[in-house]
Amino acid sequence: MSDKYDVIIVGGGHNGLVAAAYLAGAGVSTLVLERLDHTGGAAVSAKAFSGVPARLSRYSYLVSLLPQQIIDDLQLDLELKSRPTASYTPVVRDGHHTGLLVERREASATAESFRQLTGGDAEYDAWRQFYGEIADFAGAVAPTLLEPLRTGREMRDLVDAKTWDYLVEAPIGAVIEERFRDDTVRGVVATDALIGTFADLHDPGLVQNRCFLYHLIGNGTGEWRVPVGGMGGVTDSLAVAARNAGATIVTGAGVSGIEADGTNATVTWHDGATWHSADCSYVLSNVAPWVLQVLLGEEPADRPEGAQLKVNLLLEELPRFKSGESARNGFAGTLHVAEDYSQLQTAYKEASAGQIPSTMPGEFYCHSLTDPSILGPLAAKGMHTLTYFGVHTPARLFESDRDGARDTAVGRALDAINEHLVEPIESLLAVDKHGEPCLEAKAPQDVDEALAMPGGHIFHGDLSWPWAPNRARLDTPAQRWGVSTDVENVLLCGSGARRGGAVSGIGGHNAAQAVLETIRAR
Repeated sequence: MSDKYDVIIVGGGHNGLVAAAYLAGAGVSTLVLERLDHTGGAAVSAKAFSGVPARLSRYSYLVSLLPQQIIDDLQLDLELKSRPTASYTPVVRDGHHTGLLVERREASATAESFRQLTGGDAEYDAWRQFYGEIADFAGAVAPTLLEPLRTGREMRDLVDAKTWDYLVEAPIGAVIEERFRDDTVRGVVATDALIGTFADLHDPGLVQNRCFLYHLIGNGTGEWRVPVGGMGGVTDSLAVAARNAGATIVTGAGVSGIEADGTNATVTWHDGATWHSADCSYVLSNVAPWVLQVLLGEEPADRPEGAQLKVNLLLEELPRFKSGESARNGFAGTLHVAEDYSQLQTAYKEASAGQIPSTMPGEFYCHSLTDPSILGPLAAKGMHTLTYFGVHTPARLFESDRDGARDTAVGRALDAINEHLVEPIESLLAVDKHGEPCLEAKAPQDVDEALAMPGGHIFHGDLSWPWAPNRARLDTPAQRWGVSTDVENVLLCGSGARRGGAVSGIGGHNAAQAVLETIRAR
């Protein structure tokens, strides 16, 4: 291994691998250093339960923002499948179990479901109008994500002015309350503003609006697809692409420091036995900005705070709904539980007061209905995986008694779904080789410890608008691509970059383009 590279990438998550593949493919000598014994970061598949062959997407679970252009450019051996159902939301109305079904391609079943739930066509008409406007907005924004940054003024000229005003200038709670009347319909719309973000829907800081936008702009459609083979299939294909392009990838390399003067840099790491260092012209940071500050020897800013409870389950079979909706329809997409608008707002108020929400809002995903390959031989037995992602569970709730608070939160999450099931979900849990139920739960602190994501924040911090402020300096390639730091030759390439966040590869692509633009200009 050389002691001099053009680029050293700190962190072997998916964005770092994307950057490495682009750079090495362009003839730039590239070294990737990963602290763990495997690449992939949060986008990995693992056997979570002892003696059980199922491979779960342990942290990240679906793919939306990964542009098809990156897949094509890097010739990734990757298959992403559409889910047949967009979402199902079981509810109880006047003592009657019912629900809202939204098809992937909305047709008569979706219209009828709205009609039965809301008593007419007005809510469905409002739904179609609203999401038609969002689709037009997303279709304009998505192609810019792999280009140098537009300013906010330039981006506004590309989209409908009224949509811009309610999505970018005012809290999203206002338009949801204006356009929809039904509590459940409002909640289904609002959830995309809250996944991974702890905020009130009327927060004047608009972090919830930015979260909503990122959930809806992927490839111009916002469709969240299932990676065949699990999330590990995404990053395994990226690692192959990076190595084939000529990048050097070293795992078990815990970086301890970065020295950079704007022109040259030295990165130091430890492999568990020996200290190593290498020089380079550029450092790309695929770790959170907070971690980068520590590695640079700076005083870090306030630590981010994650806000999600992640639960993985393995079931002997899928449960039945009291509403009569088939398990295959209900679990095939995103299953919203306790996510009426009023329930989301109540949960936020309780969590803000330091209490685990009395009724836990969250979403379930059944990867194995779309991709049974992750189950191996268990698929033939009718078994299934479920992933639960709880909202409004900030890290602060787990600080004093993590185990106790986690158990309480999981119990309330299961209670929330059990209200709608014929049999309690606990009765369907498979057991591992030790006879223990196949259920694992991770609070934000658990994510932090496993992945070095400060505060367990899945976006490495609050998301930014995917364009530059009107008065932003865009003088250097790094600034133009949204990957700059205070040190000219240290660039962000992960979720902390502008237009980073989620499993997208956009941060890695844009950092690589900034480096290549700089090299070519010399």
